Parts: sequence; C-alpha cells; structure tokens
Amino acid sequence: MIPYVREIDIDYGRCDQVSPLIRRVTARNPGPFTFLGTGTYIVGKGEVAVIDPGPDIGEHLEAILAALPGETVSHILITHHHLDHSPLARPLSAATGAKVWGRAVATPLVEDEVKLEAGYDQFVPDVPVTGAGGEVFSGPGWTLEAIHTPGHTSNHICYALAEENALFAGDHIMGWSTTVITPPDGDMGDYLRSLALIQARGFDTIWPTHGPPITDPAPFIDAYIAHRHDRERQIVERLVAGDITIKAMVPTIYAAVDPRLHVPAAHSVLAQMIELVKTGRVVTDGAPGLNSEYRLAS
Repeated sequence: MIPYVREIDIDYGRCDQVSPLIRRVTARNPGPFTFLGTGTYIVGKGEVAVIDPGPDIGEHLEAILAALPGETVSHILITHHHLDHSPLARPLSAATGAKVWGRAVATPLVEDEVKLEAGYDQFVPDVPVTGAGGEVFSGPGWTLEAIHTPGHTSNHICYALAEENALFAGDHIMGWSTTVITPPDGDMGDYLRSLALIQARGFDTIWPTHGPPITDPAPFIDAYIAHRHDRERQIVERLVAGDITIKAMVPTIYAAVDPRLHVPAAHSVLAQMIELVKTGRVVTDGAPGLNSEYRLAS
C-alpha cells in the first residue's frame, strides 16, 4: 500500500514558510486532479525563484506578488504544461520582468487528452530547459538543478534544491494520489524509468505541486513503483478472466476509485497496456488504443 500523506494546513492566498528556503502559496483551484489546489513555491529570500505559478487566477497572482515585497524574481520555473501549473507564468513574468524557464511539449495534443487532468496549456518557455544534466539555476543561498522526468508528460521537469536535498516534483510524485499517465504524451515506460532515477538520488524531502511534502521518500517511491507493477498484474488477470477491452477492465481494477476518475484511469490502463505490448507480453491488432481488443501473447 502507498503510504499516502494528505494532511496539510493551507489557507488560500496565505504565504507559508514551509522550510528555511521554501515558501508556499496555494491557489484556490481544488479538484479531483489538484487535491486542495496548486502549491506555488518560492525559493530563497531577496532574489528568488518561483516554481509552478499555477492557474491563471487573478487572486493567486496578487497573493504571489504580496508574498514578495521588496524582492526580485530571477527565475520562473515550470514543471510541465498543464493548466494548473503553467498559465500564470506569463502574467507573473509581466509583473516581475522574470523570464520563464521550462520544456515545451513535443507531442501534439489530441482531443481526449485535453479533456483530462486539469487541461493542457499551450506552454512555450522564454528559455528552454532540457533537464538532461548540468542545468543549474541559482541565487543568494540557493541552487536548483533541472531533472527531466518524462512519464506524466513528455516535458516534465523536476527541480532539486541542493541546500536542502529536496525535490520539487510537480506531478511526477504526489503524496495524496498516484499520477495519471495519459498517452500519447504520457508514457508508462518513461515514467517508471524516471521514478527509478529520482529514487537513486536519495532526496530527503519531496515537495509535490499538490498537497503536503513527502518526508520519507525512499519507501514512498518503492510503494509507488510497486503500485504500477500491481496494476500490470491486475491487467494480466483481467485478460485471463476474459476482459479483452480496457473499458471492460476499468470498473473492476478501479472499483475503489471515485467513478469520476474512471476516464483518466482508462488512459492509465492504456499507458500500461502500451508498455505490455512493447515488451511482448500482450498483443493487439494494430496500434494499441482505448477501444482495441487485447490478448496475452502465446
């Protein structure tokens, strides 16, 4: 079982000092994909970086600016292009003069994807970030490293804070829930490899964009990885039981999940199925899709 952490003290618009170098301002956008809302992080003092400004909500922009009296924003850093993470970057940039850093999405959006999650932003950074290694952003007393963690999205970037051995994980790892993987931009194989990459780094704290921090990351990530392997096992079991479509599988596999989430759950099953087809354990006629029929390989 994943040791979820869901207890968090927030007040929309309030700026909370959550560690010596980190402040958090939470947007008023609670929902099934955002938990209690988007947590925008401010790193440093005097000259600061802002991570995931969040949705384009005027009161949230005002709250971020109110948290920064007399301070300079040197970097606006985006983890990925969802509407609950990146749209406020442009208004914040206009208000502060700071450039926006991040990785543009490479996969063309499709209609089904746009309806899922909190929606997709047509995000284009001022300065592209690859996260391939060696990209560092710094200010007085703080150093952030970009780490490319594809899976949830192809352009997902996490940011490591060296001084606190902490990771700003965006939606790559969340304490309150598992992460939705939506093909074609989301990729289960990439996601598992990215989880292993973060696990190997040995961070002391993980700060997701939504919800409270994960303060014991190693067993949490172990459970996150085990959960994905267990989902794979459940899919194989449903194939053995005679469920040959994703639509037939989801109500059983996700029986304990809010039915409102069954549509994105189907996309996560598709992501898992695509990986099973890639590795030769499952076969289908043509490209794997939500409406395809599947069978175990001989």
